[in-house]
Amino acid sequence: MASRVEVDEDSDNNKGSMWVLDQKLDQPMDEEAGRLRNMYREKKFSALLLLRLAFQSLGVVYGDLGTSPLYVFKNTFPHKEIEDPEDVIGALSLIIYSLTLIPLVKYVFIVCRANDNGQGGTFALYSLLCRHAKIKTIPNQHRTDEELTTYSRSTFHEQSFAAKTKRWLEKYACRKNALLILVLVGTCMVIGDGILTPAISVLSAVGGINVGNNRINNGVIVLVSVVILVGLFSLQHYGTDRVGWLFAPIVLLWFLLIGGIGMFNIWKYDRSVLRAISPLYIFRYFKRRGKTGWTSLGGIMLSITGTEALFADLAHFPAPAIQIAFTIVVFPSLLLAYSGQAAYLMNHRDHAVDSFYRSIPESIYWPVFLVATAAAIVASQATISATFSIIKQALALGCFPRVKVVHTSKKFLGQIYVPDINWILMILCIAVTAGFKNQVQIGNAYGTAVVIVMLVTTLLMILIMLLVWRCHWILVLIFTVLSLVVECTYFIAVLFKVDQGGWVPLVIAAAFLLIMYVWHYGTVKRYHFEMHSKVSMAWILGLGPSLGLVRVPGIGLVYTELASGVPHIFSHFITNLPAIHSVVVFVCVKYLPVYTVREEERFLVKRIGPKSFHMFRCVARYGYKDLHKKDDDFENKLFDALFLFVRLESMMEGCSDSDEYSLYGQQTQQSRDGLLDNNGNSSSSNMDPTISSVDSIVPVRSPLHVNRTVGSSGQASAQTEIDELEFLKNCRDAGVVHILGNTVVRARRDSKFYKKIAIDYIYAFLRKMCRENSVIFNVPHESLLNVGQVFFV
Repeated sequence: MASRVEVDEDSDNNKGSMWVLDQKLDQPMDEEAGRLRNMYREKKFSALLLLRLAFQSLGVVYGDLGTSPLYVFKNTFPHKEIEDPEDVIGALSLIIYSLTLIPLVKYVFIVCRANDNGQGGTFALYSLLCRHAKIKTIPNQHRTDEELTTYSRSTFHEQSFAAKTKRWLEKYACRKNALLILVLVGTCMVIGDGILTPAISVLSAVGGINVGNNRINNGVIVLVSVVILVGLFSLQHYGTDRVGWLFAPIVLLWFLLIGGIGMFNIWKYDRSVLRAISPLYIFRYFKRRGKTGWTSLGGIMLSITGTEALFADLAHFPAPAIQIAFTIVVFPSLLLAYSGQAAYLMNHRDHAVDSFYRSIPESIYWPVFLVATAAAIVASQATISATFSIIKQALALGCFPRVKVVHTSKKFLGQIYVPDINWILMILCIAVTAGFKNQVQIGNAYGTAVVIVMLVTTLLMILIMLLVWRCHWILVLIFTVLSLVVECTYFIAVLFKVDQGGWVPLVIAAAFLLIMYVWHYGTVKRYHFEMHSKVSMAWILGLGPSLGLVRVPGIGLVYTELASGVPHIFSHFITNLPAIHSVVVFVCVKYLPVYTVREEERFLVKRIGPKSFHMFRCVARYGYKDLHKKDDDFENKLFDALFLFVRLESMMEGCSDSDEYSLYGQQTQQSRDGLLDNNGNSSSSNMDPTISSVDSIVPVRSPLHVNRTVGSSGQASAQTEIDELEFLKNCRDAGVVHILGNTVVRARRDSKFYKKIAIDYIYAFLRKMCRENSVIFNVPHESLLNVGQVFFV
C-alpha cells in the first residue's frame, strides 16, 4: 500500500535533516516507520543512498564552485600579459590554500556541523542562537515551545563562559538588533550572489565562442547569455529534485573533464607548477608584486565563490553526502584544473585573459565548450536554490514580506520555489549582464558579495561555538583568528575594487536590507501594539455568556498574532456588530526558531473563560521549513485538535491525582496557569471552577488509558463532554467564518520623521504589495470576514 512516512533525527544532535519519504510498504506502516526512524537516529545511511545523494548534490550545490576556473585567472591577471612566470606559481599557491582553508576545512568540516537539524544558511545559525539565548525580537515565546521534539538546546553552568556570553547578548536590546542586522546583511549578500553568479558564470562560459571564432562580437555573446538566463529561471518551477537529477550528470562530467585536462596540461607544459604546494611562494608573490598583488586577491577570491551556497543548500541534502561529494570529486578536480591552467600560463603568459579555453586541447575544444556552458547554467542553480531557502527562512521569522512559497518535492521537505523572488532575480541578473558586458567588473562585484557573507558566517559561528557547542575559548580563538585573517585580507582587497563594479552587490544588498529591516520593524511595532491593547479578561467576564450580543449558530475563527490574551480586534468587532458566533476560536499561527514542528505537536488549545462562553484559543506552531497546505487540511486538523481537547478536559476533571495525566510532557495544574488579564496578572483566584488551564492537546498516555483511570466522577462528566462535543459539531455544520484583521499601521503624530517614512510609506507600500493573510491561510472568500482597524505605533 502507498504511504507517507516521516523520518526525523534525534534532535539532540544537530547534524541531520528531515526527510519525507514516499514508499510502497509491504509491512505495516508503524513497523516500517519505526525501522526508518531507528535507522536515521543511528545514522546508518546505506552506502547506496549516500552515494546517490552525493551524486545529486553535484548538480545543486557545487555548480558555482566548480565553474570558477572559467574566470579566476582572468580576474587575477586582468592585463594581457603576465610579467613574471613566478607570479603564476604564487597565484596558484594562493588558490590552493584558499580552497583548502575556506571550503574544505571551514565549511565542509566545521560550518556544516553547525546546521539546524540539517538546515543551513545564516538564518539557520540565527535560529540556533535564538533557542540558546533570548535574542528573538518578537516576544511570542511560550514555555511549551521549548518542549518540542525539534527544540533542542544546551544548558549552561551559571559561571561558564557560555553563560556569560548569553547574559551579555540578552542584556541590551541594541545587541539583539545588531545581531539581527548582521544576519540580514548576510542574507542580502546571499541574494546578491543569486543575481551575480548566473551573470558571471554564463557570460564567462559563452565567451568561449570568441576563442574559437574571433569574428563574433561581444554583443552577440551578451545576447546569447541573456537567452540562456531567461531559460534557466523559467525552469525553476520544476523544483530542485528534477533539476538536480538533470544537472548532476552534467556537473560530474564537467569535473572529470577539467580534472583530466588539468592533468594533461601539467604533463604537457610544466610540471614545476606543483611547487605551489609550498606557502613560501605566497610570501614571494606579495613581496614581488606589492599593491598590485594585494588587489589581485579580488580575482583569487573568486576561486572559493559558491562556498556559502554550499552551506545554504544544506537543507536539500544531508551533510555526509555533501562532504563525500566535495572530498572525492570536487576538491581534487579543482586543484588539477587550476594547476593545469597555471602550467599552460607558464609557457603562454599573454593568454591570461582566456587561459581556460586556450588550455583546452584543440581536438576536444567544442565538446568542452558545450559542457562548460551547461555547467555554467548549473552553477547558477546552486545560488538560486540557496536564495529560495534563505528567503523562506527569513519569511518565517518575520524578516521578509509575505510571498508565495511552493513546495516542489514530495520526498524532501526543504526543496522549494519562490516565484516572485525568481522573477526579480531574473530581471536583476539580466540587467547586470547587459549593463556591464564585462566579466572583470562583474567578478569584482561578485567577490565583494562573497567575502561579506563569509565574514557574517564567521561571526555567527563564534557565537555558535560558544553557546551551542560550548567549545573551549582557546579553540574558538584559533577558529576566529584563522578565519578572520584570511577573510579580512580578502575583504580589504575587494575594497580597492568598489569603484570597478564592487558597488553593485552593496547597492543590491542595501535595497534588500532596507526592505527586510523595515518589514521586521513594522511587524515588531504592530505586535507590541497588539500586546498592549489586549482586551481585559475582566471585561470579557463582565459581558456574560452571551457577550452582550446575539450568539448566532456557527464557529468564528478569529486570526491573531497574539499567542496569549484576547486581541483588540475582538473588542473592535463586537462593539461594531450586534452578533457573534456561538463558538469563537482565536487562532494564532506562530513560527518558531526550529526547522519544523511535528504534526502531532502542531496545535496548542486552551479554553478562554467559563465553559458557557464557548471561547477557545488555538496556537498553530510551525518551523521555518513548514508550509501551509492549500486545501482544508489546516481547518480539519484544527477542529480535530479542538474536539480532542474537549474530550481530554472532561476526562481530567474527574482525575483525583494529577499524576494520572500529563499533557505535552508536564503535569497540568489548574492553579499554575490560570488566565492573565491585560496587565499580565493572574485572575485564577476569581475564576469559574469550570475554566480549564490545559495548554496542550498532546497526551503522553492514550485517551483509552486515561479513561480507565477516571473514577465515577469521570463517568459523571461524560454526559457534559458529549453535550459540548455535539454542540461544537452542530456549530461547525452551521458554518465556519474566518475573521481576519485588515489593519492599517500608521506612525503616531509625535514620531520622528524617519519612523514616519519607514511606517507610513515603506512598510505601508510593502503591505500593499505582499500577499494578504487570507491567501497565506488559504481562506475561501465565501467564508472570509475582514475587520478594518488602524494601529498607531
